[in-house]
Formats: sequence, C-alpha cells, structure tokens
Amino acid sequence: MSGVYLDYNASGLVRPEVREVMAEVLAEGGNPNAVHAAGRRARGRVETARARVAELIGADPTAIVFSSGGTESNAQAIQSALAAGCERLIVGATEHPCVAEAANVSGRPVEILPVDSDGVVDLDWLAGALARPGQAVVAIHHANNESGVIQPIEAAAKLVRAAGGWLHVDAIQSAGKIPVDMRTLDADTLTLSAHKLGGPQGVGALVSKEGVPVIRTLHGAGQERGLRAGTENVPGIAGFGVAAECAARDLSSAMAHKAWRDAAEAKVKAAGATIIGGAVERLPNTLFMAVEGWDSPQQLITLDLSGVMVSAGSACSSGKTKPSKAISAMGLDRLATGGVRVSGGWGTVESDWQRFADAWVAAYQKHAARVSERAKEVA
Repeated sequence: MSGVYLDYNASGLVRPEVREVMAEVLAEGGNPNAVHAAGRRARGRVETARARVAELIGADPTAIVFSSGGTESNAQAIQSALAAGCERLIVGATEHPCVAEAANVSGRPVEILPVDSDGVVDLDWLAGALARPGQAVVAIHHANNESGVIQPIEAAAKLVRAAGGWLHVDAIQSAGKIPVDMRTLDADTLTLSAHKLGGPQGVGALVSKEGVPVIRTLHGAGQERGLRAGTENVPGIAGFGVAAECAARDLSSAMAHKAWRDAAEAKVKAAGATIIGGAVERLPNTLFMAVEGWDSPQQLITLDLSGVMVSAGSACSSGKTKPSKAISAMGLDRLATGGVRVSGGWGTVESDWQRFADAWVAAYQKHAARVSERAKEVA
C-alpha cells in the first residue's frame, strides 16, 4: 500500500500469512459438513482455527461460535442474555454503535452507564444501578474503538456477579493489542472480529463462559453446534485462525507502538492538540486527539493528500464523519467535531508515526495561520 496507513482500529491490513492460508483453502474447496475427504479437510480447517482463536483469549475451543463479524456476535450475545431472563440493559456511554443499537431495538429498558472525563466507566454509578430491581445485562467494551481507553472490566465483573447479572464484553479492539483472557475478565460473553487482528473482513466470533446459555439468532441447519445456521465461511475462518495465532505470537512486540505513539503524541500536543483519554491507560497503538474549530473531515483530507491515512473515529457510518460519540460522552462537546484517530498495527513502523505527526503539525500551523489572517480581516 502506498502512503502511510494508520487506521488499524477501523480495519487492519491483512497479514501475508492470512492471505496465504485463505488462498490454499479456496483452492481446496469442500463443505465442512460433508463426510467425504474434502469435507473432512474443510472441517479440519475450521476446528484448527477455532483452537487458535480460543488460545488467543484463554478460552475453551467449544466456547467459540463463528459469525459474520462483531456486529452479529454482539447482537447474539445481547439477545441470549435477554432470553436467559435479563429484564433490562445497562450499556456503556461509549460503546460501539452495534452494541448500542442492539440494545435500543431489544424492546427492554436501556440505561446508559456514564463515563468520566477520561472515558472510564463510573463503577459507583454501576453499583447503584445494579442494586435496583430487575436482572441486568451489562455491556462494556474492553477498550474503546475511538480513544483506546481500557475499561476496568474485572472490577465491573465483580459488581455484576454480586448482583446476579450478565456481563457482555466487546473485546474487538483489545484482542491482539493487549492481553485478553476470558477467565480473568470473568465475562459471560465476549466478542471478537478477525479484521482487527490482520485477518479478513466478514468473520468474527462469540465466546461464552461454560454453562452460559447462548441462543441461535439465525435459523436453519445445525452448524456451529446449532448456534449459528449457515455454511461456515471456511476461508475466512481459516484466515481468522492464522491472524489470531500471529496476534498471540506478536503480542509483546505490539507494545512497541506505545513509545512510537507517545513521541507522536508529544509533537501534536505541543502544537495545540488535545489528547483524548491521555491521562488513563489506553491501547498502545491508539492516539485520539482533537482541536477546537478544525473539523475532522478537513483534517482527514489534508492528511490524506500528504499520504497519511487516519480516521475520525468509528468507521461504521458509510464513510461519513459524525461528531465523536466518545468525546461527547466525556463532556467535551466543543471538541466533538474535531476528533482524529490514529491507530497502528502489525505493519506499522516507527517512521509512520513520525510522518503522521510531522504532517499534522505542518497542516495545523497552516490552518492556524489562515484563521489568524481571517480574524485580522474581520477586525
């Protein structure tokens, strides 16, 4: 890819190992539910991938249900919790839109779990909400897709357990960037998406704790232990498995991004940017920043013309940029239209971060000069 790609939180570049295995699977063919040799070979690909994905997050392979991606898996988790007896939903204020919308269309009461000015969920508020009548499903992502802020999942889990609730954790952004362990997090359900790890788009997974009742949301034949009907996407699942294996292997080196990110962050902050969530623990690959009075689209276009590809935050709005949900939830509305997210991944090198910082500072200085000139003209 020409230019500098720093939008891995939207979608990671596909790893070479993943492309290779997917090409092999496409050439092999076979339905994994068939009993002949080609079918058994395809089944082997699926189960190998299941074991690799499970290994990445410290889960049993039988806990993995493959899906079309994070949106489907998040919806299945919430519907399963409601089918199991949960009467209301508590959803973090900065959750991904697919979680928030799945809650909103459920027909059950939805309460918004607030975050502080750094984007961290308010555990005292959560404790009070859980003390009210009605079993609740609590949805908190492990790390925010915009800011990279890491949530106190283990502490939240203790509160949910004490109240007899259901904890759902969207770990789509955190897996492969920081350690994710299903047992340590103590989640009832957890979701993953392959393309955030350097795998293909269009494949994800729902992971459940032993004994947690997951319901099917797609009906048909008995694939995925009867929990997700439809012929498995064997090439995508195989690619997911390899991406998970590579992510587990490279987890320690992923921390190198923190030093690179911090150096770039220091440059843009000195130039006038506000760092979102900068005072708390974040994903090492993520920098979310904003300036007042310089809209995100203008920044993105300027950087793109300089050969640097970043985003304004969540990339799930058909290419449109909207005010940042995360920034607004933190009470920073004056900055909500000026957010820029920079996120590295397996193919990122230190010079990519340096190039971004230099390009942004140069662009911002030109922008500030134009604003100053217009102010003089008006005066």
